[in-house]
Amino acid sequence: MTFAQLGLDNRLVQATDALGFKTPTPIQEKSIPVLLSGTKDMVGLAQTGTGKTAAFGLPLLQLVESSQKFPQALIVCPTRELCMQIVNEINLFKKFLPAMQVLAVYGGAPISTQISQLRRGVQIVAATPGRLIDLIERKAINLAQIKYVVLDEADEMLNMGFQDDIEFILKNTPNRDSTWLFSATMPPEIKKVSKKYMNQPVEITVGKVNTANLSIDHQFYIASSQHRYAALKRLIDFNPGIYGIIFTRTKADAQKIAGQLTREGYDIDALHGDLTQGQRDKVMGEFRDKTLQLLIATDVAARGIDVQGITHVINYELPDDMEVYTHRSGRTGRAGKTGVCMSIIHSRESGRIKQLERLTQVPFHKMDIPQGIDVCRKQFFSFMDKLMQTDVSHGKYETYLPMLQEKFSNVSKEEVLKRVAAMEFDRFLKYYENAEDLNIREKSFSRNDPNSRSKRSDNNRDRDRKSFRDTSGRNFEGGGDYARLFVNLGTKDGFYKASFLQFILDMSELRKDVLGRIDMKEMNSWVEIEKSSSNQMIRALDGKKFKGRQIRMNDANSR
Repeated sequence: MTFAQLGLDNRLVQATDALGFKTPTPIQEKSIPVLLSGTKDMVGLAQTGTGKTAAFGLPLLQLVESSQKFPQALIVCPTRELCMQIVNEINLFKKFLPAMQVLAVYGGAPISTQISQLRRGVQIVAATPGRLIDLIERKAINLAQIKYVVLDEADEMLNMGFQDDIEFILKNTPNRDSTWLFSATMPPEIKKVSKKYMNQPVEITVGKVNTANLSIDHQFYIASSQHRYAALKRLIDFNPGIYGIIFTRTKADAQKIAGQLTREGYDIDALHGDLTQGQRDKVMGEFRDKTLQLLIATDVAARGIDVQGITHVINYELPDDMEVYTHRSGRTGRAGKTGVCMSIIHSRESGRIKQLERLTQVPFHKMDIPQGIDVCRKQFFSFMDKLMQTDVSHGKYETYLPMLQEKFSNVSKEEVLKRVAAMEFDRFLKYYENAEDLNIREKSFSRNDPNSRSKRSDNNRDRDRKSFRDTSGRNFEGGGDYARLFVNLGTKDGFYKASFLQFILDMSELRKDVLGRIDMKEMNSWVEIEKSSSNQMIRALDGKKFKGRQIRMNDANSR
């Protein structure tokens, strides 16, 4: 089956060809012929990442009259990010329809600008419920001539409490020819909306209702409550190429864990309801361009996020609503690619895993939390692969070979390799060399023996003191040999981590191995350094000038 065989206009087929789309996805193949009729209501049930935007976007572009400069089609979706994504995709499809105008309206952006754009004339509007109602009440948008209404991610909108808003919008589009509802799951609320506002809708289901994406490997790891963070860290380290989202139940957890992982050198940031729209856009921009390797988010904050190439989803805790699991896991394994969804659970939650298996109709695999030595091996092999794949064709490295050969003439190849490994992995190996087994072993202690429980708790407290740092950056008992330095240089000065590292090492003439974690912000940065070398770095940088501005560096704990 091709797009041309679905009955699409040649200009739309030309656009899909230009984008490299040759074969329609199942939801597109089943939906497009139905929607092109223009007068049928439809409910489309399919997982996220299956091509739903094209399934309704292409028919809209064919049905809407570009010569009429007023809104004829309305797409309602739960979040700003999804709203922008929908418009971006439809703009690609209308490449050969220059007169067609598509507009995204959402909260967090100046409403006056959006009103001006509406007045200039648009045919298709994608909107979040709150901003659309605001425009309706201001009489800035006329829905009387809307022929087609699309409710995208309808289950998520209902989960977010938008049911009254959706009903208000549907009541204000009385002359619509058809309503198209797309959803990943089919909760009772969806059926109620369908029954009340749709006329004998055609129901199209791709896969089974509420089932999980079959291209996703669902795994779970059992850890005690006090080991949950350590287990998360170990899962991240065991997957060196991870590009993923970590889900928490609360924004407090999201912020706390993001702060801990950032201090430990991970490229991560949090997405939660306390962020301003500007902060949210910045975080999402950095995640999309992979400046951030990991995003930690609450369910509400992550609604509608669609980022390509996500390899892993990690549930720091299982969601309270089992259907939310489908939405979380659906962030990976998109567009035909495979993905992994990992859940960290308590032993008492085994029953919930069985419920999820029944709900999603896919098997969940119990996995052991990797041992420290296994994490080290995985990281080491990943480093070797990167080393062998490094492109050396663009530099005149051969000019340095004589010097290198002379420098290493009395050093064996094995010694060079060991030094390279030590330079890259010394701190990492020290962290994991005596790492304890985080898996729950039923025979490791007696549930009825208070002495064994007490001893186990003491061991956990010792481990925590050795492994974690407080918010000031100082080590707890067992490793207080690092100072934390503040410096008034950041990304605004044109630095990124690698160039900043090189700059401070060149200025101070110190070795890389005296440094710990570097936390860079826009205006300032914090540098962990061995206490024995901290004064040398302060003397080398404090008071010097960079691009005409005086550098300030001091001990962060004395500020």
